[in-house]
Amino acid sequence: MKSKIFFLAIALCMSSTIITAQDIRQDEVPSLVINNFKKKFPKAKDIEWEYKKTYYNVEFEIGFFTDFEAWYDRSGKLIKYSEEISKRELPKVIQDNIKTNYKNYKIDDVEKVTENEKITYHIEIEKGNDEINLKFLENGILI
Repeated sequence: MKSKIFFLAIALCMSSTIITAQDIRQDEVPSLVINNFKKKFPKAKDIEWEYKKTYYNVEFEIGFFTDFEAWYDRSGKLIKYSEEISKRELPKVIQDNIKTNYKNYKIDDVEKVTENEKITYHIEIEKGNDEINLKFLENGILI
């Protein structure tokens, strides 16, 4: 009985993953989405598309290993996009906030997220095994 429940649980997990996000080929993406993507990110390489609920999600690179991710609705409208950046590219006010309020933590990962012309920074900091995810507005306010 336990083994049946175990295999049923695995099957449910796998099917929920399939339902929520599916890798798709570029020719399965609406032309409006593709055209708007190419206009916004003409130098994109290593492009991978997924369909998540009601959005088309695309992961890609620009330049040498700069990772991006963008979300489009079915009409081709860009909803938001994120870009991995270095900690040196963080606004000074955010760097100062982290130095002051999170002593002995080191900045690990940084993403710059643009949504509706509004920029936020998603930052992972760590100290030993302790990790904290922070989200800042451009002006340095923690949200």
